[in-house]
Amino acid sequence: MVVLAVDDPPAQAPAEPASPAPAPRAPRAWWQRLRRDRVLVALMIPAVVWLLVFPYGAAFGNVIAFKDYVPFLGVWQSPWFGVDHFTRLFGDDRFWNATANTVTISLLQIVFFFPAALGLALLLHSVAGSTVKRWVQSVVYLPHFLSWVIVVALFTQMLGGAGVLNGWLAEAGMDPVQIIGNAEMFKPLVIVQMIWKECGWGTIIFLAALMSVDEQLYEAAAMDGSGWWRRLWHVTLPSIRPVLMLLLILKLGEILSVGFEQFFLQRDAVGPEAGEVLDTFVFFTGFQGGDLGYAAAAGLFKGLVGAVLIYTANKVAHRLGEQGVYTR
Repeated sequence: MVVLAVDDPPAQAPAEPASPAPAPRAPRAWWQRLRRDRVLVALMIPAVVWLLVFPYGAAFGNVIAFKDYVPFLGVWQSPWFGVDHFTRLFGDDRFWNATANTVTISLLQIVFFFPAALGLALLLHSVAGSTVKRWVQSVVYLPHFLSWVIVVALFTQMLGGAGVLNGWLAEAGMDPVQIIGNAEMFKPLVIVQMIWKECGWGTIIFLAALMSVDEQLYEAAAMDGSGWWRRLWHVTLPSIRPVLMLLLILKLGEILSVGFEQFFLQRDAVGPEAGEVLDTFVFFTGFQGGDLGYAAAAGLFKGLVGAVLIYTANKVAHRLGEQGVYTR
């Protein structure tokens, strides 16, 4: 009988003792963090001062909405008026006409401006050459830096009664069209002006969101046979949905604020019935009419409605699983 010898397993070397975990670093004191970030804090100071002086500091002036404000007496010496300004406001047909115009224009901006900015961002994102992309970006961003005075003047030169368009129609033997000064065409006109001026600038946020989309998702969708439309619907839009939700919430909060200069410059051409918005209503009532307490009541109403809309839209975003403007 043959006995096979089995070698004993080699003895294992004793394990080295594990090094102790480093002790947690004590948190920095606030003055240490302030000294560390002193450059960033210095850059932030002008914006904080502006925020405190103008938006928040001016908010205390809303107290005149509850007073019979007399400028010579001042805010605190003027007699209290209670809610009579609001009672008068809710019965004023001019106020409700301005509110209806403002809401209509805001909804048209949401329907047409957001898709235009997103579509332009998708086109720029698909451009392969960096040189061509930078050139197109520079061209479409340029109108943002023009004032509304110049924009309105350009549209008047193009679409006015003696503008370029009617000049071409006259040379072709056709009747002229009235666009500038036409009350029925005013709302489409201001939407076109807004898109032309701000669409390129609005694409910056969408381009930043598109850059964060994982390219492997597009490759996987293309390998599965998905076309351009299905990749857009199932990859692009779900990936940038948080940004879309955030911008929509912010726009809903500004639904009663469509701007001042654009409508102030064109209000007289179409009349208050078509061209009056809440911002111009507050201006003409307060500064031209001298009824500052009544105008402050209209401005305060606009601000309260915007705050309620932001809060409600943010709650809806939380229900849909999005973060919204602020977390729960």
